[in-house]
Amino acid sequence: MAINLILFDLDGTLVDTCVDITNAINYAIEPFDIKPLTPKETINLVGEGITRLMEKILERKEIYGSTVFPEIVSQQPIRDILVNRFLDYYSKHLTDNTTLYPGVREVLEYFKDFKKAVISNKREILSVRLLKELGILQYFDLVVGSDTTPERKPSPLPILYALSKLAVDNTSAVIVGDSSFDIMAGRKANIKTIGVTYGYRPAESLKDADFLIASIEELKNVITLL
Repeated sequence: MAINLILFDLDGTLVDTCVDITNAINYAIEPFDIKPLTPKETINLVGEGITRLMEKILERKEIYGSTVFPEIVSQQPIRDILVNRFLDYYSKHLTDNTTLYPGVREVLEYFKDFKKAVISNKREILSVRLLKELGILQYFDLVVGSDTTPERKPSPLPILYALSKLAVDNTSAVIVGDSSFDIMAGRKANIKTIGVTYGYRPAESLKDADFLIASIEELKNVITLL
């Protein structure tokens, strides 16, 4: 059966968000005397949602308290403080440095007659805002974020939710992403998978994908093979 639904990951697939995410992380961790991250370090940590991102950062350094917020730290887990500080900053600077990858707009226009959705581990409201601010929200029939369903990638639940909402059979859908989480979720949902090697993860982490592409433009040819 021909493909009529293309599911896209967001960060590292459609958009390069690493600088804005890095800036938000560094704002969040600054009061806790944690060494600032570089964009390269950030891309090795992202992909599992904001809460898990902050847990990974805390795992890299044991924190005993804060000279800035001692009364808050004693009452609230530091992870939650970091998440709130991150969201406060990131929501105000969502697309300061964020850009579409080359060819994304053209490819979305090329597939204008296909159903399309975003399946992201970024929160839904931020995903929708980001797509809108970059001028591509209109290309998508659905946006699924980390908080849209009870589980996020690599669980297949966000994909199954999208298939149900858009009334598409799993044999007619494909997911495109830069992470093993995208490929794992796709395989668990029994849909075809395409890994992009230009994103945040090394190509070897995408070895289980049905296809690999080095640029989004290659999607035009691959879809015809499915």
